[in-house]
Amino acid sequence: MIKAIIFDFDGLILDTETHEYEVLCEIFAEHRCELPLSLWGKLIGTKSDFNPYTYLEEQAKKKLDHNELSQRQKELFLQRIIQENARPGVVDYLDAAKTLGLKVGLASSSNYEWVSNHLKRLNLLDRFECIRTSDHVQNVKPDPALYLEAAKCLGVRPDECIAFEDSANGALAAKRAGMKCVTVPNTVTKDLAFCEVDHSLESMAHMELKELISFLDKQ
Repeated sequence: MIKAIIFDFDGLILDTETHEYEVLCEIFAEHRCELPLSLWGKLIGTKSDFNPYTYLEEQAKKKLDHNELSQRQKELFLQRIIQENARPGVVDYLDAAKTLGLKVGLASSSNYEWVSNHLKRLNLLDRFECIRTSDHVQNVKPDPALYLEAAKCLGVRPDECIAFEDSANGALAAKRAGMKCVTVPNTVTKDLAFCEVDHSLESMAHMELKELISFLDKQ
């Protein structure tokens, strides 16, 4: 029996990932270089030592000012993300969870400050009973620790949870934690190689939460 739903954040609630990739592509294009999605996609939803500016230097074959590139990336990203709302269906799922008496958590590989500040801007922070981020665990996704900690915090077993994810690393973390996983990919994650999940939606707006739970119960 499903007792809780646990959301990822980046790319799932707020599509930061598409904007981040597009901004980097814009910067790379200024130097007549490309950042392949096949490379960047492997890093989505997890932490990595990969430095896009170092990679850009290698492609451009010249030394670049990393601080200047970083500042430009932040400025371009902020211009985009400040206008972004929650992805379609997210608020409806949060409303439905309350009506259905489900507990609601969040598990993100980003840090708490990043997640909480955006949730405050979207007026969604108080909708989550428990938030677990990179500040709470040693290893982020695809390690299952974040999801296990979120379930523990909510007082439910992992097999009583549905995890909602947009990335391959996140989906793998959810399944490793023993949860049902429903993917809702975004523009930059829709073509990634996902592990076997329980269902995939183009958008949460395409299927009501109650209907989704009923569908998963029949599997």
